Amino acid sequence: MAEDQLSLTFAALADPTRRKILARLAEGEATVNELAAPFSVSLQAISKHLKVLERAGLISRGRNAQWRPCRLEPAPLLSASEWIERYRASWEERFDRLDQEIKKLQQRMQANNENHGNQQQDRRHEGNEHHDR
Repeated sequence: MAEDQLSLTFAALADPTRRKILARLAEGEATVNELAAPFSVSLQAISKHLKVLERAGLISRGRNAQWRPCRLEPAPLLSASEWIERYRASWEERFDRLDQEIKKLQQRMQANNENHGNQQQDRRHEGNEHHDR
């Protein structure tokens, strides 16, 4: 089954090790050994993570003599960010409207409570006047 670019990007980002690798590559190119250094996993495991990132288009590997430095490819991250931003803006607008409705309800409840309190005071006052007669 062919996967779309956004699905590949989010699937690759789902793993914390891969996100850490991308964070490291955001600082500049690195070899597989340099990328593997902070992790307590095998080089083969790091290579598998790199293949997932490469398949998602998030990294590319160059060739420099016997070195194959990895570099970050930001375009898929930008597409994912734009997708998230579209929904974030929509949800913020909905939350703003919900917040306004909650404030209106709170003001109505406060006004009702004040009216109820005033009515009880009036009844007590009337009761005291009746008792004093």
